Amino acid sequence: MELKIGNHLIGKEHPTYFIADIAANHDGSLERAKLLIRLAKEAGADAAKFQNFQAPKIVSDYGFTHMNGQVSHQAKWKKSVSEVYASASVPFDWTPVLKQTCDEVGIDYFSSPYDFEAIDMLEDYVPAYKIGSGDITWIEACERMASKGKPVLLATGASTIGDVQRAVEAILAINPQLVLMQCNTNYTAADGNFDNIHLNVLRTYHSMYPDLILGLSDHTHGHATVLGAVTLGARVVEKHFTDDNNREGPDHPFAMNPQTWAEMVRATRQLERAMGSGDKFVADNEMETVVIQRRCLRAARDLQLGEIVTREMIDVLRPASTGAIMPYEVDDLIGLKVLERIPAGQDLRWSQFGNS
Repeated sequence: MELKIGNHLIGKEHPTYFIADIAANHDGSLERAKLLIRLAKEAGADAAKFQNFQAPKIVSDYGFTHMNGQVSHQAKWKKSVSEVYASASVPFDWTPVLKQTCDEVGIDYFSSPYDFEAIDMLEDYVPAYKIGSGDITWIEACERMASKGKPVLLATGASTIGDVQRAVEAILAINPQLVLMQCNTNYTAADGNFDNIHLNVLRTYHSMYPDLILGLSDHTHGHATVLGAVTLGARVVEKHFTDDNNREGPDHPFAMNPQTWAEMVRATRQLERAMGSGDKFVADNEMETVVIQRRCLRAARDLQLGEIVTREMIDVLRPASTGAIMPYEVDDLIGLKVLERIPAGQDLRWSQFGNS
């Protein structure tokens, strides 16, 4: 299966599609958002993604203030959860400006909507919908996005296989254009997160849904998980993006910056080239080494007309001249008669021997 996002074909036989999730790293500044779009494009991203949420429609202030303190990555936040979401929201009237900026630099514009109003608002601006992991159990929202008839990207962090099946089946009942993305939703940038990313889930997803395109929504540092996921068949990669990991904000510490993003894309393109064919053959760039590194049968001494070949008359040495007798044929040569004089060291050919 393949699908199209913007001008990009997405599928097994196409290059990995990279989504730079700028998310809240605009820090409330439209100009910063536009700058990050340009930097993402320069670093090799195919899409710049934002998140459209309104704090009162995504988090319950009552719910979070009545928990026993802020946990996970939120434990480091100096503001309340509601305040952080309010300050990180993207105003709806930024949408046409961000879309225009993306068009100008040649990158797809994306945004994850987190309420019905945002889903409908984005319809005229996005080439696809991204469903965040936190909404995998909100089937109403999944179906609303799927009903728009555009490709849908589903992140599956912090989910059971039952959660995944429920959402996938609901989306596929409406829209077959689905990218299923493995994800681990721990935003602490801790090294221990590598123990929890479980890339082999991609094998499970492929087994369950062989026609779906796979992806990775990743929050680990470095390139290991991306390269592993692409090796396992992922063709869409989403990671957070910033220009400075030291800025204050929920997503800056674990985001990729322009340098690390460019390195990730370069490494992935090298991997894609390296994966190559499943057929085993002498590669084009091995045509010379196959001669100089392999051995063939050679005369261990001057061979005289009429001699009967014995093992002692044969050396197995490099290079393997084209047309020479190969080492795995040595037993077939022993016992034949030499038909012409052969100087020591010369490669041996079947035309030089006959039945005794």
